[in-house]
Amino acid sequence: MSKRNNKQSGEPKKQIVNKKILYENIISIFRTSPSDTFNYKQISSRLEIKDHPLKKMITDILYELTTEGVLEETQTGKFKQKSEGFYVTGIVDLTSQGYGFIQSKEYPDDVFVSMKNLNHALHGDMVKVYLFAQRKKARPEGEVVEILKRARNTFVGTIEVSKNFAFLIPSTTKIPFDIFIPLRSLNGAQNGQKAVVKINEWQAGTKNPIGEVVEVLGFPGKHETEMHAILAEFELPNKFTKEIEDAASILPDTISATEYKNRRDFRDITTFTIDPKDAKDFDDALSIRKLENDNWEVGVHIADVTHYIKPESILDHEALARATSVYLVDRVVPMLPERLSNNICSLRPNEEKLCYSAVFEMNNNAELINQWFGHTIILSNRRFSYEEAQQIIDNGEGDLKDEVLTLHRLAQILRADRFRKGSIGFERDEVRFEIDSTGKPLRVYYKEFGESNQLVEEFMLLANKKVAEFCTGVLSTPSPPRVGKGKTSVYRIHDKPNMEKLETFATFITKFGYSIQTSSTKKISESLNELIEKVKGKTEQNLIETLALRSMAKAVYSTDNIGHYGLAFKHYTHFTSPIRRYPDMLVHRLLDYYLQGGTAPNREHYDEMCKQSSDMEKRAADAERASIKYKQVEFMSDKIGLIFDGVISGVTEWGFFVELTETKCEGLVSMRELTDDFYEFDDDNYCITGRRKGKKYQLGDAVKVEVYRANLPKKQLDFRLVSDEV
Repeated sequence: MSKRNNKQSGEPKKQIVNKKILYENIISIFRTSPSDTFNYKQISSRLEIKDHPLKKMITDILYELTTEGVLEETQTGKFKQKSEGFYVTGIVDLTSQGYGFIQSKEYPDDVFVSMKNLNHALHGDMVKVYLFAQRKKARPEGEVVEILKRARNTFVGTIEVSKNFAFLIPSTTKIPFDIFIPLRSLNGAQNGQKAVVKINEWQAGTKNPIGEVVEVLGFPGKHETEMHAILAEFELPNKFTKEIEDAASILPDTISATEYKNRRDFRDITTFTIDPKDAKDFDDALSIRKLENDNWEVGVHIADVTHYIKPESILDHEALARATSVYLVDRVVPMLPERLSNNICSLRPNEEKLCYSAVFEMNNNAELINQWFGHTIILSNRRFSYEEAQQIIDNGEGDLKDEVLTLHRLAQILRADRFRKGSIGFERDEVRFEIDSTGKPLRVYYKEFGESNQLVEEFMLLANKKVAEFCTGVLSTPSPPRVGKGKTSVYRIHDKPNMEKLETFATFITKFGYSIQTSSTKKISESLNELIEKVKGKTEQNLIETLALRSMAKAVYSTDNIGHYGLAFKHYTHFTSPIRRYPDMLVHRLLDYYLQGGTAPNREHYDEMCKQSSDMEKRAADAERASIKYKQVEFMSDKIGLIFDGVISGVTEWGFFVELTETKCEGLVSMRELTDDFYEFDDDNYCITGRRKGKKYQLGDAVKVEVYRANLPKKQLDFRLVSDEV
């Protein structure tokens, strides 16, 4: 032990005179030893208290805690923690300060867990927690007693190497400690490089786990390094193994005589695809022809992925593990190997392809007369980009103009009917980047959602809805070919909004002169649609639409059909994108099963796959947002000192966030940069207010800011407020 520590250990401990601190210290002693009994002398000894008045205070506190139900008096003057605690399981939400909260479905409130009581539990882990006996009006508190399931074992960060050892400094603030790496376990990683580290050992009582480098990503700031780091951060793969590629390579790329014979032939019917101009995986096509009775036959043709990928095969297991394709700013990380996603299954023009189709007969008013589901073979006549299809809609001229314009007209009728029935029109423009060969962002722009997008969307929604109804057993047309009798299916569900969040949102928008009605489900959807129309083109549009979305529940996959609130559909699923979504593959198999007269399959098995798909969808969305944020910061990094218009998009106790009007890049104006007053955070009113002058900065306020700092590794922009005083 050092001389400094010897000296400190020899000094008398400072007496505790604050009753609140004394309370907490006494409670801590009992919680550390829940099965032991203590009297006031033993407590005094542990706290090194010799002063008689403080000993008397300890006695008073012991009896107060007994009255409050925290302790019980087992014998006269002897106390023990009351055994009223119980166990719950939940997920750890770890803070950057090192303590955490446990979110449990078994308990109404989040349970606070101090750093020392986490017992090596990490963010996202599923844990078993012992709840301490609770004092009146105190927040629930507990201790992790078992880690049931680790959220992850690998972590991304920057390597620091010294003479005798190395550390990984994690990129995320959700891991408030470094990972120790023996020099023999660096596996070629150099000082300053980004790497992926796996935790191998974490001894009880030690702060830092021990790990090894499993992948070197490269030096920070390089485009490939950062994109791979984002994928690794969310534990998403960046390539397929040789075993998977080999399994894909042996799949046939020709169509057998049996398939020609057993499938409905659409090769002579006008068919085309409409996709983003840079797309390579075309998983849906539309066909249209006029019938002899003057009705229209519209075919929604979907790549027949499950013809090639069989259940429980190596490709099927890989598809389930990934569950979705991941879209970063510069690349697609596909769910399926490219031989399938971009070639065999992709509905490319002038190539015969196998499809699973939903074919609808409808009249000129887009009223559904009949429907058919089954396996088909198609030949796409033309590949349109959304922009090309939009030009035909706008000008009335171009290839296949009659077919495109007829589908557009029918789609608009379907769309209007959907909104009349309560569908909500959240259609956010998507951020896109023009990137050079090195990955540097040259321009930020927005992918607009136009009528050509609506054309495709309405027929995809129709197919998804009708397949869901069929698999559920709903008789939705005058004469369907067969009604599915099974109840097990995979649904895309969207719960009703959280009324507390919605009421808060309704109160907030009154500051802008808007309002919504929350008295009924129909009134909510109607007034939200009116609000979306009113804010179009306004400065506050993005802010209000973002906050409205936050008040809504998140759509997920489930076998429990509660309907889709946002679309106002009682039955809805995902059938139309099996190249990039695993649930669509499940739905194709279930549809096949029910068309062949099958009864309900095992529901629990599908529950697990729904949860996996929902979890991976969220992970992929988080990775996409991280890549956008990184490129936004990179785009602004050479604009230090420039001034931009923006809108306050978030308010916290450490400052407020500003979203730039032109580029939608978001940065922080730190509270410490506001030097004209002492500002206080008002959580209820989404604002900070100066204590002396009363100056207020509120969510939605228009401001001017100067770009002050761009921190690429942390994906953070810092702004300085530009004074509006002349």
